[in-house]
Amino acid sequence: MNEKSQKPGPLRRIKNFFIGEAKNPLDRSVFHHMSLIAFFAWVGLGADGLSSSCYGPAEAFITLGRHHYLGLLIALATAATIFIIAESYSQLIEAFPTGGGGYLVASQLLSPQVGMISGCALLIDYVLTITLSVASGAEALFSLLPATWLVYKLPIAVLMLLVLIILNLRGVKESVIILMPIFMTFVVTHIFVILYAIIPHLFGLPVVVNATVVDVKSATSELGLFGVLFLLMKAYSMGAGTYTGIEAVSNGLPILREPKVKTAKETMKYMVISLAIVVLGLMFAYTLYNIQPQTGKTLNAVLFERIAGNWGLSGSIFITITLVSEAAILFVAAQTGFLDGPRVLANMAADRWVPKRFALLSDRLVSMNGILIMGIGALILMVATNGSVGYLVILYSINVFVTFCLAQLGMVKHWWKTRQEEKKWFNKITINGFSLLLTTFILISVTVIKFHEGGWITLVITGTLVVMMLLIRRNYNRTDKQIKNLDKIVEEVEASQPVREIPVIKKEPFNLKNKTAIVFVKDFTAVGLKTIFHIFPSFMANFKNFIFVQVGLIDAGAFKGTQELDRVKQKVEGELKRYVELMRRHGYHSESIALYGIDTGEEIQKIVPALKHRYPDATFFGGQVMFPKTAVLSNILHNQTLFSLQKQLYNSNGVQLYVLPIELNLATR
Repeated sequence: MNEKSQKPGPLRRIKNFFIGEAKNPLDRSVFHHMSLIAFFAWVGLGADGLSSSCYGPAEAFITLGRHHYLGLLIALATAATIFIIAESYSQLIEAFPTGGGGYLVASQLLSPQVGMISGCALLIDYVLTITLSVASGAEALFSLLPATWLVYKLPIAVLMLLVLIILNLRGVKESVIILMPIFMTFVVTHIFVILYAIIPHLFGLPVVVNATVVDVKSATSELGLFGVLFLLMKAYSMGAGTYTGIEAVSNGLPILREPKVKTAKETMKYMVISLAIVVLGLMFAYTLYNIQPQTGKTLNAVLFERIAGNWGLSGSIFITITLVSEAAILFVAAQTGFLDGPRVLANMAADRWVPKRFALLSDRLVSMNGILIMGIGALILMVATNGSVGYLVILYSINVFVTFCLAQLGMVKHWWKTRQEEKKWFNKITINGFSLLLTTFILISVTVIKFHEGGWITLVITGTLVVMMLLIRRNYNRTDKQIKNLDKIVEEVEASQPVREIPVIKKEPFNLKNKTAIVFVKDFTAVGLKTIFHIFPSFMANFKNFIFVQVGLIDAGAFKGTQELDRVKQKVEGELKRYVELMRRHGYHSESIALYGIDTGEEIQKIVPALKHRYPDATFFGGQVMFPKTAVLSNILHNQTLFSLQKQLYNSNGVQLYVLPIELNLATR
């Protein structure tokens, strides 16, 4: 291929400017360069949990009304819950060192169908995470501006979503590094506020404890014991959004630096400690300063003004920086949806609950289709709700606890089944069991409280997604059954041509100018064999040489490490060898060419000019499975790569690719 054909066109140059140059998926060092150390993972994966402190504790505190000293009890319960859920997910990380998100755990430990439900819940939750985080960030930002500017809030939120989509299309590490200063500004400013609010009250701790006891007695006399318990449970449940980022580390294991389990545990430690400190600190600060909600301001904004409002100009600057950092961390929190949502989609695509294209990688080695679908979903939701944080909060946090419960249930089942082999099984099952009870309680509470307020919409959307995935899986299963029937031809062919020692090829080179059939195949299947069979009656040419070309697709499943890449290579080479041996046994000269990349069409286009030059009398063939005309869903779900490639090869190189139809319905006759 000449230099001119390799020179990128204008569209490619624009793409490279925004998204970056293509990366080589076969470069083993790319795993190291793209992976995240614990600190960067804390930034990329921990922002969701940490940002929830901007609204989770506030919702719980506001629910208590004038019994604000009960907030100290809620704060302690919330911190304890954070550590319990985190410890249960640390055990999950150990059990699933290659990535143990809620989808994979439920699929492997409970059932594929239960795993699919968990995956659907996660996908909706991640779209809501992106939407709510960006909408909340825009609201926090515009709370610093005059009310007349509010008309620009939705456009700014949409613009921020587009920026985040582009950052993630560039790649995980680049987006994390860019967002790190924002994350650290939030941490530093909020730790300062918490210390400033709490330290002066340390010597008056007995007074605070006494006030809490008095508030409990007052609430009990006013509401009754059960009334107080209900109030505490409601406040505890309304702060459920606080826990929604804890599962991100187990989902994000594939992007962590080796050793992944150690890095994941360090990341979890950073995340849990920082989240617990901020949540505890803010709840204590609300209580100590008796913060009351004000129209048009977040509870945190009221707190910051109470603390720094009398500092003069420096106080105004500090309040502005702190609130801007809150807005920014909420934007950063959307990263969790962009990091983990496409990964869940890729895993579900591998299991064929969603179209296989969601497992494909872009030339930046990211799940481009997944990023785009998550981003588009968030954009639609943002516009549909007009960026209303109040409405989005109602939809939020139900689904993540569906995944929490199913993951913990799966782990409880796992430890019980392995109790004979696992020495510390009782301790582990106790942790996961207690976490199961907690998350189930929160799920039921949140669902009951939010159902009539609009939470039912989330359940309807999730249920609709479940039905769609069942239909997709049913179609793939039906197609697999038809192809399996067709693959009986493979057994017949190999049985009729038993493997025997292949004669040694003569030393003199075969004639490159002979008629050559170059066949694009995908594994040693009936589709490939039928393609060969169709060549002879359809083309009367006397072919002497058969060259088989297969592309080993590097998708999200293969791009988890060097071992997975090696398995792809071994499989491709093994399948091609069967074609070569078959044709040689029939007296033809045969060779194979294995290619590897993220896009089958692109890799073939690259090699075709060289093949045309080496074999001047070559004809190109490929077999395409044809579905009945009524199988609309099949035509959508199954790729039409060869038809697209046929057009591209002719337009770019003048090469004619003959696509030979292989009808599935023939197998059932």
